[in-house]
Amino acid sequence: MSEVSRRTRTWFITGAGRGLGRAFARVALERGDRVVGTVRKAGAMADLDADHPSSVQEILLDVRDATAVTIAVDEAAQAFDGLDIVVNNAGVGFVGAVEELDEQQAREHFDLNVFGAMWVSRAAIPHLRANGGGDIVQISTVGAIGSMPMFGLYNAGKWALEGFSEALSSEVAQFGIRVTIAQLGGFATDWAGSSMPFATPKPEYDDLRNAVFGTSEIPWPAVDPKAPPTDADPRVAADALIAHLLDPDRGLRVLIGDDAHVHATLAYAARRKSYGETGGIDWPS
Repeated sequence: MSEVSRRTRTWFITGAGRGLGRAFARVALERGDRVVGTVRKAGAMADLDADHPSSVQEILLDVRDATAVTIAVDEAAQAFDGLDIVVNNAGVGFVGAVEELDEQQAREHFDLNVFGAMWVSRAAIPHLRANGGGDIVQISTVGAIGSMPMFGLYNAGKWALEGFSEALSSEVAQFGIRVTIAQLGGFATDWAGSSMPFATPKPEYDDLRNAVFGTSEIPWPAVDPKAPPTDADPRVAADALIAHLLDPDRGLRVLIGDDAHVHATLAYAARRKSYGETGGIDWPS
């Protein structure tokens, strides 16, 4: 085992109380690392703390609050004497046609999915720089490569996340800080479940909803909790992220999930096709 993989590192993970964030936290702790996780409900990480005493700290945080983010990141850095890996995982989906969007819903979505990650990244940079480098991980999606009807707001947020993150990677490379954009496929979390927000539906889009989702009902019909999950275990995503971060030749982007490569291939093919037959572009063979 290499020295890099043996070294104890400190993670700062937003949205660590459930889903992917919890999976990232658990795998990091099982490797002997330390985790500071942000949650919206006190006690959400109590079981992780019980299993890994003295290696877990929980912080209540709404990442939309830039001032609170700076305070939380400073507290996280003090908890274990520095930061090594920052994971911007907090976020939410959204279903609705663009015409159906409410202005406040749209602004709140960007506040969480885009600006939350921006504020955390900004606050973490001085600590990572002082530590001689580190990693900032942006949890994105294959939906940031293409788009899907009824997910326009969600696609827009992830495209924006990737846009500033790509620029960020060039800005902070001089400090030994590396940025990873993790484009995930489908995983068994509550992303599409009870926590999914919806726009107020217009009947003009019912046929499209039926075509895309198999139902025009909003919210979607509840899923039988006894039914086996159709998406992958979040643990798979956590293991893949760990493997990526241990690769000294890691790239800016990484596709995670068995279905991610298929979605990416289709999305890039559609992007190329959108320019027309040639679009005046000398495409590589």
